[in-house]
Amino acid sequence: MLYSPSFITMAFSNLFTVSSFGTFFLFPLFIASNGGSKSDIGIIMGVFALSSVLCRPWISDMVDRIGRKKSYTIGCTIMSILPLIYLLFRGNLSHFYLFLILVRIVHGVGLAICFTATFTYIADIVPEERLNEGIGMFGVTGLTGLAIGPVIGEIIITEFGFSVFFLTATGMATLGLMIHLPLSESFVNDSQKSSQSFFTVLAKRKILFVALLAFLFGFGLAATGSFVSPFAKEQGIAFISLYYISYSSAAVLTRLLGGRLADRVGEDRIIPYALTLTGGGLLILMLLGGNSILALSGLMSGCGHGFLFPCLNSVAIRNEPIDIRGKIIGVFTGGIDAGAFVGSIILGYIGQWAGFQALFFAAGLTLFIGFGVQRFQVRNNR
Repeated sequence: MLYSPSFITMAFSNLFTVSSFGTFFLFPLFIASNGGSKSDIGIIMGVFALSSVLCRPWISDMVDRIGRKKSYTIGCTIMSILPLIYLLFRGNLSHFYLFLILVRIVHGVGLAICFTATFTYIADIVPEERLNEGIGMFGVTGLTGLAIGPVIGEIIITEFGFSVFFLTATGMATLGLMIHLPLSESFVNDSQKSSQSFFTVLAKRKILFVALLAFLFGFGLAATGSFVSPFAKEQGIAFISLYYISYSSAAVLTRLLGGRLADRVGEDRIIPYALTLTGGGLLILMLLGGNSILALSGLMSGCGHGFLFPCLNSVAIRNEPIDIRGKIIGVFTGGIDAGAFVGSIILGYIGQWAGFQALFFAAGLTLFIGFGVQRFQVRNNR
């Protein structure tokens, strides 16, 4: 049974947890309003992902060792508490820069735990023959959260300011924490040990290939998460969240209408189109001047994301032992976070030196490099 009570409960919990995270797509506005530059935005948004990458071996081992649900509880607790600490930041960015970096690091660890634990939990409970569909449909709640979060965040910032914004983020994450508590564990490791280490799993050819594509995907996502909102504001676009609504709507429709497609035809046939759509959506942001381009970009990249994430995830875990799934998903999501970190830093400096158009060109080009890597790998396998 795909849509079991456990699946539905975890999906609703994920909705609120990701909505809390999604509000922070507007966090660059806070940085800019306190005197931050484009490179500051890149660094501060990037360290969030860096912390996720550096702690991934520990997180992945924890998910396999103590359980998916217990790990998720720890992650949700961090996500619930951390937004409250942002309330302490007042005045010019230079006065609290280092403390903000530290808070962003801990916040990133919380999200990394949540993502690794929840997708491992779902991989455990969905039928093997519906793996792509199960991961994709579960991801609908996350994609919805990525749309809801920025919309609510933008309204709150406009009407009430950043203090209420941070309280709202805490409230959303707390709901996610409370909803999942009745769930039981999906896998109990009786030996409290895994048969393989994180780096042994990473060294597998298939896993390494998925990690590379995930890295390139994450590089592109850095542009989406860190630079769309300041670029749209610079262009005088009033409703910035239109991009995130379009993005998430396209990704959700992709999952609803094409959820079983990759299970039927194979991930290798879907991934190239997904990379092209995602990259193309980033490239057309070079032409941004109004709502039409903003919406079209969101629709294209969202459609690509809707296929790409579950396909890469399924390629990684298919036919692999259950006791190392946490590590496999840790490698996959860690690859995305690594790309997001590197992308935030590099794209921030590109934007500082050459402007937003050059930044989005570089981000889109990265996805087309991923297309070339994927086709080369498929030909070699044949």
